[in-house]
Amino acid sequence: MANQIGHETRFRSLALGINDSRSLSYTQAGVEIPTIQSAAELYKKMFLQGDRKAMEAQLIRLQKKRSILDVVMGQSSDLGKRVNASDRERIDQFQTAVRSLEQRLTEAEAWETRAKPTVEQAVPDYPTDKKEFFEMVRMMNDMCRLAFQTDSTRVITLFLGGQRTPGVKFEGGRSVGGYHNLSHHGKDEAKLNQLEEIELAQMELFGELLRDLKEVEEADGSLLDNTMVLYGCHMGDANIHNNKNLPVILAGGGFRHGQHLAFNPDNNRPLCNVFVNMLQKMDIEADQFASSTGTLTGLV
Repeated sequence: MANQIGHETRFRSLALGINDSRSLSYTQAGVEIPTIQSAAELYKKMFLQGDRKAMEAQLIRLQKKRSILDVVMGQSSDLGKRVNASDRERIDQFQTAVRSLEQRLTEAEAWETRAKPTVEQAVPDYPTDKKEFFEMVRMMNDMCRLAFQTDSTRVITLFLGGQRTPGVKFEGGRSVGGYHNLSHHGKDEAKLNQLEEIELAQMELFGELLRDLKEVEEADGSLLDNTMVLYGCHMGDANIHNNKNLPVILAGGGFRHGQHLAFNPDNNRPLCNVFVNMLQKMDIEADQFASSTGTLTGLV
């Protein structure tokens, strides 16, 4: 998700995950950004202000990390003078990653002493049972809405870790098998029915998120009008690990909606074309992203 307005944010981006430590966010140098895996932890980071003693302790911890990075940068610079061109390129990539981390630490220091936004919502009672998948998603969605509403960030990624979800509980305590196992259904009718039930529930949660974003009024429309929400999967058919014709939903952000765009299934458009549309919608001058061949027609 990407919010298109605002002036000053606490977090450049938020990388979130459910039942999985893997992330959808990377630094410019290609380093994976660790995920926050609890809605309660995220709430505390965004909205709870520590006392002066706690803030000073946190600033000391941040400064120590900066000191360690200074030493690492100095040592890598010295090493770069004694290696060949190929190794020097790797060191340059490493130093780019370190500089990115330094910038994040600088931003964290600047925000540590600033007043946190005030919200009416209490700290969420985030489940510890991994089977409470839907409740986890609902709470993370709530935190995403609050993050944009308070301009705490402009970009959020949320990784739904179905592979490490041992089972899925529905209201009333009824549960079905692990999501990842069901996705490898082998055309088994019972598994397909359970998989459909899970995915319908996921779509209901996604609909709730869009509704909640739409209900937040802003100066020039709703929060949904000013937010691009991309929801998708990296598998077209998980049963055979096919990554063609990926199912993707794009909502909000001022695009043309209420339609299903389908293209040649044997020679489809690159998904990265959608990313170019999104970048341009954020007033970023870009005509290419990764494997894109342009923009995707029919969105504007």
